[in-house]
Amino acid sequence: MTAHALQTAGLRKEYPGTVALDGVSVRFEAGRIHALIGKNGAGKSTLVKIFAGAVPPTRGRILVDGREVVLRSPADAFAKGIATVYQELSLVPDLTVAENVLLGRLPRRRGLIDWPGVFARAGAVLESLQVDLDVRRKASELGIAEQQIVEIAKAMSFNPSVLMLDEPTSALAQAEVGHLFGLLRKLAARGVAVLYITHRLQELRRIADTVTVLRDGRHVGTIPVADATPQRIVEMMFGEVVQKERPADLQAGDRPVMEVRRLGRKGCFRDVSFTLYRGEILGIAGMLGSGRTELLRALFGADPLDEGEILIEGRPVRASSPERMKHLGVAFTPENRQAQALVQMLSTRANICLASLDRIARHGFLTRARERAVAGRLVERLAIRAPDVEQPVASLSGGNQQKVVVAKWLNTDPRVILFDEPTRGIDVQAKQQIFQIMWDLGRQGISCLFVSSELEELLEVCHRLLIMKKGTIAGEVLPQRVAVDELFARCME
Repeated sequence: MTAHALQTAGLRKEYPGTVALDGVSVRFEAGRIHALIGKNGAGKSTLVKIFAGAVPPTRGRILVDGREVVLRSPADAFAKGIATVYQELSLVPDLTVAENVLLGRLPRRRGLIDWPGVFARAGAVLESLQVDLDVRRKASELGIAEQQIVEIAKAMSFNPSVLMLDEPTSALAQAEVGHLFGLLRKLAARGVAVLYITHRLQELRRIADTVTVLRDGRHVGTIPVADATPQRIVEMMFGEVVQKERPADLQAGDRPVMEVRRLGRKGCFRDVSFTLYRGEILGIAGMLGSGRTELLRALFGADPLDEGEILIEGRPVRASSPERMKHLGVAFTPENRQAQALVQMLSTRANICLASLDRIARHGFLTRARERAVAGRLVERLAIRAPDVEQPVASLSGGNQQKVVVAKWLNTDPRVILFDEPTRGIDVQAKQQIFQIMWDLGRQGISCLFVSSELEELLEVCHRLLIMKKGTIAGEVLPQRVAVDELFARCME
């Protein structure tokens, strides 16, 4: 009889006004690698958080090795043999590999840390994984792939029967991905049930034994990876396709604003060419790892280019940098708004004014009154829900923080705004508000380059779509002539 290391029965999770999981019953067998997939909002993160003990289910049962358990905290999950490796690595940079592996559990002798014991125990964990890594090195000296291995070693130091990994390859190069997959297969061979959450559907056949699909909080089905054809996966993830439409009055101009000619950055993208027109919303569709974010960062001058040319209003850009691109009318809203676009401890007012201090200042001096006037106009224009612009921007919801990022750039009088995943982590209503902002910008003649993992969003919002795969532009489609399932399949081919 097959051992089911992790199982649920009728699991349900409710939030105010939302059902995140609805009667989910799934089984993950010991000694196998199980892919868990679904579009954003499908319930994957909620299920993982419940398994990790981070949030309680509203009702339903969880069983580990056939016995019902109650997971009230991450400590409970560890105690029951469930370990999690999150997408955002949590190593302490200034501590050694050994200290990170045994963080909070350093062995002691006579009240003092037993350093030989620390290094020996951490070394034994790494040796059991057949990993050759110096336990005395600092985490800050490691590459991303090595840091990922240390995270797995830390999880495995609890000797779990279940190991969950959330998007573990999102920051890894191809060779590093192969090394990680080899490590996961070794763990499965030792009887560990590996639960592998991913958006990179092209990885499924390389690593998974089974594929479990969630959609709208429900368990659609679990199938062997041999049956997981692109067509089958699309059908399970999306169900019946309903495509929304852009407002009929949105029309792109015929004057080029940004021209990109044969751009290349080693290891990220190559031979990228396209034209963005005045008032156009141009989308870039592609799987994670296709080079979308790297392209936008290079267009803004945040990363250097190895080859190619960018023209703004027909003029070549020389010595590209964020400051230079801002001067030329290019703005950038990065996917990680909290870390890269906002200063969380500063007020909403200060954040809105950050990119345009030179415009707001008079004779080199800034006044709180002038900043408040600028912030007030943009708060009203974008319908930002901020009771007091002097409160820290961290106090706002994700959707309102995203609107603050847009407001920050609007005061620079941009020609082009580069949007990288602008709706990540915000609710449905806030997404529609972001879409409305983009449509309003288009009507004002401001061009938008829009990257999103949500293909339905691209079809709803954009005039035109570029398909990006493996660092190249692999095609161009018009939203009105392609359905989401077809677009998804083209991104995977």
